Amino acid sequence: MTDVPSDLLKVRAPAPDWYHANMADAGEERFVDVDGCAVHYLSWPAKRKPARGGLLFVHGGGGHAHWWSFIAPFLAQTHDVASISLSGMGDSGARDSYGADVRVADMRGVIADAGLAGPVVVVGASFGGFMASRFGQTHGDELAGIIVCDSPLRPPERREEDLNRRPRMGNKRHYESFEEALSRFRLAPAQPCDNEFLVEHIGRHSIKREPEGWCWKWHGGAMDNSRFGEPFDDFLAEATCRKAYLYGEKSAIVDEQSRDYIRGLIGEDAPMVGIPEAHHHLALDQPLAFVVAVRSLLAGWRLS
Repeated sequence: MTDVPSDLLKVRAPAPDWYHANMADAGEERFVDVDGCAVHYLSWPAKRKPARGGLLFVHGGGGHAHWWSFIAPFLAQTHDVASISLSGMGDSGARDSYGADVRVADMRGVIADAGLAGPVVVVGASFGGFMASRFGQTHGDELAGIIVCDSPLRPPERREEDLNRRPRMGNKRHYESFEEALSRFRLAPAQPCDNEFLVEHIGRHSIKREPEGWCWKWHGGAMDNSRFGEPFDDFLAEATCRKAYLYGEKSAIVDEQSRDYIRGLIGEDAPMVGIPEAHHHLALDQPLAFVVAVRSLLAGWRLS
């Protein structure tokens, strides 16, 4: 659990009533040991029993469980919900090495520890969508479905372009104060976001204190560019559970050609839904529309 004083985690920017209500139900902090690593997650048992199933939310690269803490209470009305910090990120422990199968083990450990019984759906954003796809490929029989959110997949002829645009994030610097670190927080990839309170929320939960000073929570080994060296296309195409894909209609990294390619990976019958006015970070740009989209997919799969 973070050692950041609670007052530093409070958002100062003006925020709507729904945000404050959800922050009053910000989830129970938990850890589960997965192959010797303490994996952090947040848990929200369903308010209406019996639950209609379980939802596991998975953040993008360098993220943490709190990327979903303002969203989860909406879905916890009907579902048991958990939000993971993948190992090497957020408040989870670090490992000597990482990979998609390690991430799947993290997710399976949280699902079991949180008691997400019944049909479980994994919702993964960006890099988390790749990991959800691997889960669906290797253990699809354990899932009701995966919802992949603006994970960038491009046709083979654009792979070189894709590699060249990846940010190099394996190294990080330290700052003298929490406030200085917070002032340096930026969304990646760079994009506008009208919901300043949500960007601040993410930023405040992204910082930890080390002996050298304040820094980002992710472990360098978990964030080097080797994490992009796995066949994400195959993961998604070969996932044996139901699949759906959400994208931002203003996303800078999932363009029309990419969407056509992704359509071929998930199949013509799988839902593929664009969220208007959303860039890459769907839940930050259009949080309420994102909730409606997830609820609609669950309803279409008869899980709500």
